[in-house]
Amino acid sequence: MTKIKADPDGPEAQTEACSGERTYQELLVNQNPIAQPLASRRLTRKLYKCIKKAVKQKQIRRGVKEVQKFVNKGEKGIMVLAGDTLPIEVYCHLPVMCEDRNLPYVYIPSKTDLGAAAGSKRPTCVIMVKRAGYTQDVCTEERPCEDTEDI
Repeated sequence: MTKIKADPDGPEAQTEACSGERTYQELLVNQNPIAQPLASRRLTRKLYKCIKKAVKQKQIRRGVKEVQKFVNKGEKGIMVLAGDTLPIEVYCHLPVMCEDRNLPYVYIPSKTDLGAAAGSKRPTCVIMVKRAGYTQDVCTEERPCEDTEDI
């Protein structure tokens, strides 16, 4: 008995190749109930670009412990949280900390995409971008979120 190799150009291979990149609407299915304000598709792209610029200039804080430590020390910046993180208890205290200190925060749909934008192979549930010139356009965008008026 010999094994028959699957055709690499068959329909199964094409569907697997397409399933690697998920659309914005598919990512919204796995959102937590506390993921508000959720960034629009356009703002999500801007945030990813902003994070990539900040990584190059070492202006980023990554992970719950590091972000919490620097927020407590009084550091200013934009907090980007992943909306598909489970369990919620891991990071549900961070939006309250942001509101107490008047820091802008926003949820994006995917923690894997957030980690990839930060240059990591691991998913990341929270990133804080330190305040700099390239974050101003993200903060002052006219309609940054779908459901709220401002981040």
